[in-house]
Amino acid sequence: MEFVIVTGVSGSGKSSAANVLEDIGYFCIDNMPPQLIPDIAELYKDNSSIRKVAVVVDIRIGELFMQFWEKISEMRAEGMDIKILFLYADKDVVRRRYKETRRKHPLYDQCGEDLEQAIKKEFDIVLPIREKADYYIDSSYTTTSKFKETLLKMFMDNIADSMSICCMSFGFKYGVPDEADLVFDVRFLPNPFYVPELKHKTGEDKEVRDYVMDSQVSENFRDKLFDMLGFLVPKYISEGKSQLVIAFGCTGGKHRSVTFAELTNEYLKNIGYNVHVLHRDAQKDRR
Repeated sequence: MEFVIVTGVSGSGKSSAANVLEDIGYFCIDNMPPQLIPDIAELYKDNSSIRKVAVVVDIRIGELFMQFWEKISEMRAEGMDIKILFLYADKDVVRRRYKETRRKHPLYDQCGEDLEQAIKKEFDIVLPIREKADYYIDSSYTTTSKFKETLLKMFMDNIADSMSICCMSFGFKYGVPDEADLVFDVRFLPNPFYVPELKHKTGEDKEVRDYVMDSQVSENFRDKLFDMLGFLVPKYISEGKSQLVIAFGCTGGKHRSVTFAELTNEYLKNIGYNVHVLHRDAQKDRR
């Protein structure tokens, strides 16, 4: 089991980090006392469906946080493989973030409702952990997309897996899918609907795909499409996008759109992306 403890100063992005880790398959628990971590590990160690766990442990748990390093040391001594991700932001940035969000610092009441003193006290408590952390991110002046990219590089073998891509076919007669990020109208391509022996087949059948692609226009469109996607997809990943829906539409959603959804699925899969295909309307009105 991969076990990651996310900690650091308040306002440094721990909740955002947990969201990123959850998106890439970690089972995440927020605001966890370190005393309960062994129980969580024991609970999931024999569960084959959960192999990656991340817990957020920080000053919000009050006095229990003072035993943080003691408990971590005990668990490591017992052979538990625990990695610590420490998130940091400098005091000026933390101060600004709390003022912008109007949230209350966890130590605000303890420090006489003095934000400066609350930040200083927390820094004194948590910064010693930074020197012993396995991973460290300073989020002071990092954009959201760069923050996510840094996490993905730390915790994923293949950053391309961080985004799920769906190649969807649809029929314009049934409406454009709301979830589509990119929509391509392929009604200008040769239409197998008017070929009797192909009319009741779909773009999943080789005969239909061969018919659609037996055209210089189809080949040119395919080449230009793949060239564009080869440029665009890495840009979406670097911006932190976790899902991308590429939709192809023809009149009924059975022939041309299915053909290009299948071809694009194969292309993206062959170059290493996490991709699947969905034919929304291919089986509608089948006779």
